[in-house]
Amino acid sequence: MYSFRYLLSIVAVVSTLTACSQVATVAGYDTHNLNQQAQKSYMQVVGQAQSKGVLDTTSETALRVHRIFNRMKPVAEAANKTGVPFQWEMNVVRENTVNAWAMPGGKMVVYTGIVEKLNLTDDEIAAIVGHEMAHALKEHAKKDAGQKIITGAITSVAGSVVSSYTGVDVSSIASLASNLGVDKPFSRSQESEADKVGLQLMAQSGYNPEYAVSLWDKMNKNNNNNGALSAILSTHPTNNQRIDNIRKLLPSVIPIYQKNKK
Repeated sequence: MYSFRYLLSIVAVVSTLTACSQVATVAGYDTHNLNQQAQKSYMQVVGQAQSKGVLDTTSETALRVHRIFNRMKPVAEAANKTGVPFQWEMNVVRENTVNAWAMPGGKMVVYTGIVEKLNLTDDEIAAIVGHEMAHALKEHAKKDAGQKIITGAITSVAGSVVSSYTGVDVSSIASLASNLGVDKPFSRSQESEADKVGLQLMAQSGYNPEYAVSLWDKMNKNNNNNGALSAILSTHPTNNQRIDNIRKLLPSVIPIYQKNKK
C-alpha cells in the first residue's frame, strides 16, 4: 500500500514540475517541425478523400462550414501566440462520422455527419470550429508528445521504486497509474481548455456562445456518455460535464458576443 502511494506521488510531482511543451521541444517536437509534419499528413488525408470522391466542396453543408471557418479565421490568427504563423485550412469530408478534428498548424476537417445528423445551426457549427481551432492554438498535440515522454519516464522510474519495496513486477500498476493519473486527466483538461478558448473565438467572431450548450445537448441525444465509468476512464469530459462548464463560462463571453454580433 505504501509503495503504491509512493508511485502516485512520483506521478503527481513529476507531472506538476515538468512543462510538457518544453519537454516536447527538447525532444524535437517543436512548433515549426510539428506543423510541417502535420501539413504532410493533412495533404495525404485530403488526397485520399479526394481520390475516394468524398471531399465535399459544393454541398450546402460544406459551403456553410467554409463560410463559418472563414469568418472565424482572422480571430484565430490574432489569437495565435505560438510564435509561428499558421496556414489555416479547412476541408469537409462527406462521411456519416459525428466528428471533427484539427492538426497542428490549423489543419482542420469537419465530417458532414456531425452537421447533418445533429441538424446543427451556424452557431453550433461555430462552436465545433472554435473548439478545434483552440486545440491547434493551445498546441495540445505538442503537449501530448511531451506528456507521453514524461509518462514513459514516470512508469520506468516508478516501476523500479515499487519493485524495490515489494520484489514483484508492477508494470501493470505503473501503467494503470499513468493512464488514470496522468494521461486521461491531462486529455480531459485539454478538452476543457479547448471548450473555453473555443467559446471566446466564436464570441469574438459574432457567434452566440449559448449555442455551445445546445450543441452538447444534441451530442447527448446522439451518444449519452454520462455514466460513472465514462467519467473516470474517458479521455474526454462527459457531455454533462461540458455543459456545466460551458454554462459557468457564459457570463464571461456573452458580453464579447454582444459587442461583435452581426
